[in-house]
Amino acid sequence: MAELPHEMTAIEISEPGGPDVLQRVRRPLPTLREGEVLVAVEAAGVNRPDVFQRKGLYPPPKDASDLPGLEVSGRIASLGDNVDGLAVGDAVCALTPGGGYAGYVAVPAGHCLPVPNGLSMIEAAAIPETVFTVWHNVFQRGRLTEGETFLVHGGTSGIGTIALQLAKAFGARPFATAGSADKCRAAEELGAERCVDYKTDDFVDVLQEATGGEGIDLILDMVGGNYAPRNHRLAAVNGRIVQIATLGGAKQEIDLSVLMRKRLTHTGSTLRPRSNAFKTALAKELHEKVWPLMEAGKVRPLIDRTFALDEAAAAHRWMEQGDHIGKIVLTARTET
Repeated sequence: MAELPHEMTAIEISEPGGPDVLQRVRRPLPTLREGEVLVAVEAAGVNRPDVFQRKGLYPPPKDASDLPGLEVSGRIASLGDNVDGLAVGDAVCALTPGGGYAGYVAVPAGHCLPVPNGLSMIEAAAIPETVFTVWHNVFQRGRLTEGETFLVHGGTSGIGTIALQLAKAFGARPFATAGSADKCRAAEELGAERCVDYKTDDFVDVLQEATGGEGIDLILDMVGGNYAPRNHRLAAVNGRIVQIATLGGAKQEIDLSVLMRKRLTHTGSTLRPRSNAFKTALAKELHEKVWPLMEAGKVRPLIDRTFALDEAAAAHRWMEQGDHIGKIVLTARTET
């Protein structure tokens, strides 16, 4: 690759607030630590945690970049010490600790994966945060197995679109909720047996009927709030609920007798604070078990809309409007 510049374009959170606090700035290139690589960013995924960070509700870990952006695609521009198996020029997508809204980002080498054959750089940028999250919570924590019923709330979100495809690919029976008839159609096209419009129907009643009264074996929930007791009512005996966000509120009264009677497991996780070693192990498992599905065309990210890096504020406004189906991606032209 060409000689690296001394500075790069980046999108900075000038202060906590609305989308307009995302400001274009010039910054020095990141300094690599041992075991890291520098990725020349071609595209960066936009995720709900970026919005929370912008609002001051999700501060980055103390050793991470203050810039938003948790997933990117691009080419490796330089290698830190003690990096094996990667070379300058390799096309990768990567889970980042932060800093993806920029021309260059430093990433632990173990969090990089090759861009799957057949996917564009824009599609590749929409993979890491989503697939890492889904695989850990649905298949590791949630233990979804062939033949089980699976429900994802927010079936047309970035998480939801991948969760539906992976659940179907591994032989489960996927269901979803979404907030419009168009979104429900999109979720069903991605493999959901039934998607319930939560604005017009009670998902508990509809899905109890759809499962013959058995309920759902595994529920992936990003809503929280009053969905918690409803998830417990809908869950099958020995069912599992995995919590990955609380968009509807973090506190809610529940009836513990339902949990006890059905022998339910209600667990949850967050990805960003986990160790580099944990994420590296997760990346290896994804490369082995999910990448072949992507390269075979059985699972792939659904791209809703792209914005230029300088249009990050507009991208955040579009995400908060809530009309998107699939992923929102920023495209970045790296400096030379």
